[in-house]
Amino acid sequence: MARKLRVLYEGAIYHVTIRGVERRVLFDDDDDRERFVKRLGEAVAEYGVRLYLFCLMSNHVHLLVETPQANLSAFMHKLQTAYTMYYNLRHKRSGHLMQGRFGAKPVAGDEYLLKLSRYIHLNPVCVGGLVKLPLAERRKALRPYAWSSYRGYAGLAKANGFVSEGPIWEQMEVPAKRERMAYRRFVEAGLAATDTEFLDVMRASAWGIGDADFQERIRAAHLDLARQARRIEDVSFRRVEGMVLPERVLDAVAKAFGEDVGKLRRRRYDCVARAVAARLLGRYSGLNQRDVGVWLGMGTGAAVSEQLKRLREREVQEPELARQIAGLAAALGGAARGHGSAQVFSNLDY
Repeated sequence: MARKLRVLYEGAIYHVTIRGVERRVLFDDDDDRERFVKRLGEAVAEYGVRLYLFCLMSNHVHLLVETPQANLSAFMHKLQTAYTMYYNLRHKRSGHLMQGRFGAKPVAGDEYLLKLSRYIHLNPVCVGGLVKLPLAERRKALRPYAWSSYRGYAGLAKANGFVSEGPIWEQMEVPAKRERMAYRRFVEAGLAATDTEFLDVMRASAWGIGDADFQERIRAAHLDLARQARRIEDVSFRRVEGMVLPERVLDAVAKAFGEDVGKLRRRRYDCVARAVAARLLGRYSGLNQRDVGVWLGMGTGAAVSEQLKRLREREVQEPELARQIAGLAAALGGAARGHGSAQVFSNLDY
C-alpha cells in the first residue's frame, strides 16, 4: 500500500512521533538521551524550525514543531540519521533503529495546540503501572522527569534554549509572571480528569488535529498532492524503472551468496556480498551512499564508496563474480520493470 503523502507548507505545525523499530528501546541510558536532546537542538538551529516541546519515552519520542520553511522531512532526516549513527556506533550494532517512517499530523494553532501540549507532557506518567498510582504519586513522578520540556514550561527548571515557548503562552491568556504556574496547574489537572473530548479528536483525526474545517483543508491538500503524484507517476513510470524494496535486494543477495540477511548488515572484513548489496541497493532501491551505509552498517558514505571501488577491482580479477553480479542485476531489473511485488515510489516527499 502506498504511504500517505506529507502535506508540507510554510508555517505548518506538526505533532511528530518517532518509534523504535520492532518496538525496541531508543535509549539505553541517560547518555543516549542527552545525545538525542543535543542532536535535536542542533537540528532545530540548522533547519530553522520552531520546536514547541518534546518528550522522550523509552521506545518513542513526541515532538511538536513548526516549519517556517516547509522543511519537516529534511529536519527529521538529519535528526534521525545523526542519532542512529551515534547509537549504532556506541552500542556496536548496525541497521535501522527507528521504525520506517516518522509520524506527522498537522495541528491547528489554537486551543488544540494547548491541549496537545498537555497530552505530550503527561506521557511519562500515562504508561505502565504509573497510570494506576494515586494522584499525588503521579504528580511526584512527573515533576522531576528530565527528558521533556515540561520542567522548563512549569518553572521547575531552566527552560531549554532551543524550545520556542511563545506559541503555547499565547494560548494561556494569563499575565506573563504567572504563565509557568498557570501552565503547571493546567497540565497537572489532566492527571485527575482525562480530557476525553480531546482524546477522541486525537484518535479520530485521520488528516490532522483540529476542528472539522481544519481537517477538511488538510484533506483537500492531500487530494491535490495525490493528483500531482499520479500525473508525475504516469510520466515517470514510462521512462524509468521502478524501485525495488531494500529488503528484497538484501534477500536476493543473501540467497545468491549463501549468506544470512542479518550477516549482511554486520561489519565484516572483506565481505564481497556486502559490497554487492551496497551496489544493488543504490541501483535498484534508489538509496544514496549515506543511506546504504545505514542499511548495511558501513558507517559513512565514504566507507560505502571505498567498498564499491574494491568491488570493481575484484570483478576484473574474478570473471565468475562479475557474471554472478550481472545475473542478480538482471533479476532485480526485471522485478523493477515489471513492478511485480516490489513497491514503487514516486519522487514526491512521503
